[in-house]
Amino acid sequence: METRALGDTGQESTMLTFGSIALNWLEQEGANQLVELVLDHGVNHFDVAPTYGDAELKLGPKLRQYRENIFLGCKTQEREYEGAARKIDRSLNRLGIDTIDLYQIHGLEYEDELDTITADGGALDAIREAKAAGKVDHIGLTSHGNPGLILDAIDRIDDLETVMFPLNPVVAGKDGDEYDYEAVLDRCEAEGIGTLGIKAFAKGSWPPTDELAEADRPYANWYEPVDTPEDIRERFDFAAARGLDTIVSPGDPKLVKMVLDAASRSAGMDEARQRALIEEARHDDSPVPEQLHH
Repeated sequence: METRALGDTGQESTMLTFGSIALNWLEQEGANQLVELVLDHGVNHFDVAPTYGDAELKLGPKLRQYRENIFLGCKTQEREYEGAARKIDRSLNRLGIDTIDLYQIHGLEYEDELDTITADGGALDAIREAKAAGKVDHIGLTSHGNPGLILDAIDRIDDLETVMFPLNPVVAGKDGDEYDYEAVLDRCEAEGIGTLGIKAFAKGSWPPTDELAEADRPYANWYEPVDTPEDIRERFDFAAARGLDTIVSPGDPKLVKMVLDAASRSAGMDEARQRALIEEARHDDSPVPEQLHH
């Protein structure tokens, strides 16, 4: 599988990152088999978080067995020093490792959160301390719905090395600053910041729960995914062609094999096809949560 430089981190990441939340829905034996399958396809970048149920615990055994082959991203939703320091140690313990390769401030959505994180006694102090102590190698950020805030964070966090954000034809076709992830891509490229794409396989939001109960959804994703090999391959090629360093696989284990196949066979996508995909998806519902646009 093709690799790309993850910004200036020195890491060469495969174009597909394994979203390890998928392990949460499996028993340990199934989780072990899925990790083996992902590694067999050459994937070297994994992403996990303490909010993903038991995913850290399920990932632990194979992560430790293949530690040299896996660049691991983990994250925290804590905004203040104490909570973040605790979460780092908890993740290290649950995963059974000494160092997390990339530690990310998770799900940044509001300006006042950024104020808290970057203030004295904020989460960033804890992450920097963990980095100085060798518990963390690189510092990153994830955000699900506010490109302008990501740009602010890049301005304010001078040691930020990666960002993770949504990119797909639906979002690319929307007008307005709240969808302008191209500006984030451009800025990251200019500054050597690594880029990780999420929601590449999102078709749209699930119907409201009064129409489709959560328990009746066919997939464990937060959004309704595309789910045919052709659509998945197109979505992967689209995201890769936009210039992302790596694309995170969707959260349902049933989709992972198709995504692995797509990433292994990716042949790029020309601009005409990218434009056509954007046009086809332009009027679809955005899979980026609407309440985050304010």
